Amino acid sequence: PPPRPADGATPAGPAQPPRDASPGDGATLDPADLAGAWTVGDGSYAGYRVHEVLQGEDVTVTGRTEEVTGSFTVADGALTAATIEVDMASVATDEPPRDAYFRGAALEVGTCPTAPFALTRPVALPPGAGGGALAGDLTIHGVTQAVTVEAQVGPTTDGVQVVGSVPITVSAFDVEAPRLGCVAVAAAGSGEFGLGLVRG
Repeated sequence: PPPRPADGATPAGPAQPPRDASPGDGATLDPADLAGAWTVGDGSYAGYRVHEVLQGEDVTVTGRTEEVTGSFTVADGALTAATIEVDMASVATDEPPRDAYFRGAALEVGTCPTAPFALTRPVALPPGAGGGALAGDLTIHGVTQAVTVEAQVGPTTDGVQVVGSVPITVSAFDVEAPRLGCVAVAAAGSGEFGLGLVRG
């Protein structure tokens, strides 16, 4: 039989949305009600999704962390400012050797421990629950690149949920995709997040 994928890896297939990728469950969202300051609440997550070939089998690997902080400002029906910071040293799969390489040789988290994102232009919020593109600067491995994040926004019982993803080519951030023996990692993947925002 083919080798079993490592823990934290699933057979490769069509790209999948981040978990909880349908915020709001059909509830209505009035942008006028969102005016003010918001912070990233407990239970939020960020991470990555990438394809790799493990012992000859294509698998999709996801790494996650809930060590995410950030703030958002809404005014006049638009998101006018947003910053998010991810603790890269805590991003983990269920395979410690993979995580050790990710944190060490790949991203050098001892030197570049966080990955911040900052919105670079305001974006109008959709009425109801819907999606939009967030233009901003993303820094990984000490390298900053302009990116466009595709996000969905919707209400929750105690705030707002924002979920989305951004394509990432690792070489753009001065990271080399590893090819180590029986493991070869794709040069492109995606960053993913699910943020529960609360007033603050």
